[in-house]
Amino acid sequence: MKMNLLFIFCTIFFFGEVFLHTIAEPVEDKQALLDFVNGIHHSHTLNWSNSTSVCSQWTGVTCNSDHTRVVELRLPGVGIQGSIPPGTLSRLSAIEILSLRSNAISGSFPSDFSSFGNLTDLYLQFNSFSGPLPLDFSVWKNLTVLDLSHNAFNGSIPPSVSNLTHLTSLNLSNNSLSGVVPDIGVPSLKSLNLSSNNLNGSVPPSLLRFPSWAFSGNNFSSGNALPPALPLQPPSPQPTRKSKKLSEAAILGIVIGGCVFGFAVVALLMICWYSKKGKKSRLPTKAQNKEVALKKNASETQDKNNRLVFFEGCNLAFDLEDLLRASAEVLGKGTFGTTYKAALEDANTVVVKRLKEMSVARKEFEQQMEVIGSIRHPNISSLRAYYFSKDEKLTVSDYYEQGSVSAMLHGKRGEGRVPLDWDTRMKIAIGAANGIAYIHTQNSGKLIHGNIKASNIFLNTEGNGCISDVGLATLMSSIAPSVMRAAGYRAPEVTDSRKGTQASDVYSFGVLLLELLTGKSPIHATGGEEAVHLVRWVQSVVREEWTGEVFDVELLRYPNIEEEMVEMLQIGMNCVVRMPEQRPKMLDVVKMVEEVRRSSTDNPLSSETNVEITVATPTPPQRVNEASASTSPPQ
Repeated sequence: MKMNLLFIFCTIFFFGEVFLHTIAEPVEDKQALLDFVNGIHHSHTLNWSNSTSVCSQWTGVTCNSDHTRVVELRLPGVGIQGSIPPGTLSRLSAIEILSLRSNAISGSFPSDFSSFGNLTDLYLQFNSFSGPLPLDFSVWKNLTVLDLSHNAFNGSIPPSVSNLTHLTSLNLSNNSLSGVVPDIGVPSLKSLNLSSNNLNGSVPPSLLRFPSWAFSGNNFSSGNALPPALPLQPPSPQPTRKSKKLSEAAILGIVIGGCVFGFAVVALLMICWYSKKGKKSRLPTKAQNKEVALKKNASETQDKNNRLVFFEGCNLAFDLEDLLRASAEVLGKGTFGTTYKAALEDANTVVVKRLKEMSVARKEFEQQMEVIGSIRHPNISSLRAYYFSKDEKLTVSDYYEQGSVSAMLHGKRGEGRVPLDWDTRMKIAIGAANGIAYIHTQNSGKLIHGNIKASNIFLNTEGNGCISDVGLATLMSSIAPSVMRAAGYRAPEVTDSRKGTQASDVYSFGVLLLELLTGKSPIHATGGEEAVHLVRWVQSVVREEWTGEVFDVELLRYPNIEEEMVEMLQIGMNCVVRMPEQRPKMLDVVKMVEEVRRSSTDNPLSSETNVEITVATPTPPQRVNEASASTSPPQ
């Protein structure tokens, strides 16, 4: 009997808590937000209303677990203009994350923000704030991320910044700050950007560990030696919140819980029924057109707790709903998923990759995304954002109008085609080599690309090679060797897509070099049903001393490039040797390809030059038919 009473009491308590959370509202915080939005101009409509729940329905607002306080406010790019009305947002004294980036907010830094004693992340970049920075930063003792970049702040950087003992990321770039840089001796600081200000003096010794670009565009004394660029660690993940202790209101809920027990049971049954129905409706159906393909599935799997996560320095302003509303066009379908071109309503265009064959846990996925998202290099396509839920994983990156190198090399052959000239091919090779070499220095030298191919390489604004899809291979489920080898880029020792190495990246780059030189795909048809692996074909032709037959006929129109082509061929052959330990390191490859370009510029050769080439590990020529091409490893 006592056990039955205990069971009934616990059940009443549980459903009382559920019911309490459905009706709890942070009344004072809700009014503060309404006062804010009613006191400032905003061009985008917000679904904030006194008659709806601030915790479960308001865009950009997140409450704590018992719905008693607002702890997050994210309003990026909603068209807010003017000064923040005093005495509004400052009443959100429990706020932990505040993001008002990419708006047109003006005026000085709000002095009443000093009431944010729990603040951990503050994003005010890409606004029109002006005036000096606050003198006392120590009021935000828990602050980990501070981004005030791309505003018009002036005056000096307050020394109190050094009191932020938990700070991991500080970005004050693109303002009008002047004076000397204080000695910010914060051991936890991993990311720093003070570029494009009017700072002078010298860089403090405690900050010399950061790359030189973090201080560029200032007036530092020439005697101050800035450090070379070094890989930076991404900002620490946002700390998880601990659940709050049982409040008096919760105790009251125990009393009233019995009265609402029946109602709660019925409500939960209905929720479960609708949830199951919703899951069934998420099964994918065939899209009727390209635009539907991006919106289907994703629009129904978004979760209030699974938001689109942007990386530092991204000046794009959109949310998941904007992305799903965008006009989408399929760019291609690869081993790791389908890639879309998405045209946003603000006229920006991005590339969205919907990842498949992935059973990775959220923590592992987010950790890898943070590593990849922190990479900033002119020869690497920047990852701008990502989305993770149980049913959907998306990445967002830059769009390149000219298309991939694969499309440039192999698309629209025949009459009217504009061939890819030798100078462009060299810039592609040098740019891609630099990008891959930089990738190999990241994450303490443990990062690999894992999927280097011509369709993942584009031209940046300077016309140099720029590589995309960095580091996704290690997150994928195991892919059958027959599928992997069909493309012809995989090193022979790689039998699992997740277990590539930097040496296998070098092999894939070598295949890319051969592709640029020959104009042929890694596995190409020679007529009928036969197909030939590019590496084997090149090795056989070179061994027979028919080196001139290797090169793309479209390159024959350009004079005085024979020696360059032969030297690049030698580099490519060195990269694709069978034994991984015999391949050069990527940094050495960069030096070799750049030396080829320098020597040719200094010493132009006649078209009669004849250079002998040797192959480190010759392999007998081997033809394979189309059916067996994917199961026979490339040499």
